[in-house]
Amino acid sequence: MIKRFIVIVAVFFTVVATAQENVSSPYSYYGIGLNTFKGTVENRSMGGLSMFSDSIHLNLRNPAGYGRLRRTTYAVGGSHERLSLNSDAGEDNAKVSSLDYLAIGVPVGGNLGFGIGVLPYTSVGYQILDIRESVASRLEGRGGMNKVFLSAGYQVLPSLSIGVDANYNFGNLQNQRTLIREEVQLGSRDVSRTDLLGFSYNFGVDFQEKLKNGLNLHAAATYSPTTNIDAENSRQLATIAFSGSGGETVVEEHDLNVPDSELTLPAKYTIGLGLGRSNKWFFGGEYVSTDDNSFLSVSGAGGGNANFENAAQYKFGGYFIPQYNSITNYFNRIVYRAGFRYEETGLSINSQDINEFGITFGVGLPVGPGFSNINLGFEYGQRGTTDSSLIQEDYFRFSVGLSLTEARRWFERRKFN
Repeated sequence: MIKRFIVIVAVFFTVVATAQENVSSPYSYYGIGLNTFKGTVENRSMGGLSMFSDSIHLNLRNPAGYGRLRRTTYAVGGSHERLSLNSDAGEDNAKVSSLDYLAIGVPVGGNLGFGIGVLPYTSVGYQILDIRESVASRLEGRGGMNKVFLSAGYQVLPSLSIGVDANYNFGNLQNQRTLIREEVQLGSRDVSRTDLLGFSYNFGVDFQEKLKNGLNLHAAATYSPTTNIDAENSRQLATIAFSGSGGETVVEEHDLNVPDSELTLPAKYTIGLGLGRSNKWFFGGEYVSTDDNSFLSVSGAGGGNANFENAAQYKFGGYFIPQYNSITNYFNRIVYRAGFRYEETGLSINSQDINEFGITFGVGLPVGPGFSNINLGFEYGQRGTTDSSLIQEDYFRFSVGLSLTEARRWFERRKFN
């Protein structure tokens, strides 16, 4: 068991120490970047539902799910996204790959479970060329905020579990603007950086009740209160010269004193309701509400023509298993998942709301004699609009995740040596 912990901690530190850009979108220019999906491939394939929890899979979105966990489970997932950007001025394409989560869940006793992991919270990644008459601006950004979480869940009653996440948020945002004027020999470069550090919390409840005819009622809710985290700001101005090959040479450089500030993570709550039959099928719906926030107050997180308002998400999805205990037909044991989501992001640009939708489906492929599986997910989505001189993004995302479940519990006393 000690060796397992050493390996897990080493992998965590490797992931934390390695910066990655897991988004390529001009909309990540605003605020502290685009919100990333904070869940497993299994969740994402069902429209992003966070309400379903069972005894052999991790639920990274509702800590109450750890109270139902009965086997030590490891989870890791990544994705590859292809993006098509369209506007009145033209079109472009981009692609990006990322590691989306790394986590482990450990049951302790009959009703208590813990989880630890790391995953991104927001992501920034963009390159924008803005040419207006005699002035050309090149905008570039990268970074984002991540979180390391420690979760605990407890099954109070057979039908009721509660849980809490303690999150350590960290990361940095880097925004650069290079300005060139016609008939001016030298250009200017403005680089802003914000380092984010702080704690936040998430509370969850999971309710499952058996009904008549073998049906199960599922209900779940989570709540994250408003939290302030530290934002350490810096800014650097430089005069630059351009070579014939397109290179840049710094002629003069100055560091500016920028006061540190605080970033407010807005309050957020989720409620969901579903119906299903154990090891056969499930279907549910979920509503997510996020309060207005002050993301634009962060140094370098620009957007004078942008505003943030209350955000909302609507999700529907589920799964189907033909016959979970089939011995003769492997395909009958495959979990088939599908879902749909619609999101009002809360971002408004040029008085135009930026909304997003996605259609998802996926499969869970059993591996080995136990409960482990490989999960594949596919999503087609669209973000933004070409109205008001904005950009519409169409993307296709392929995700793969591993859910590895051990045959026995770590803290279970052996009857025989």
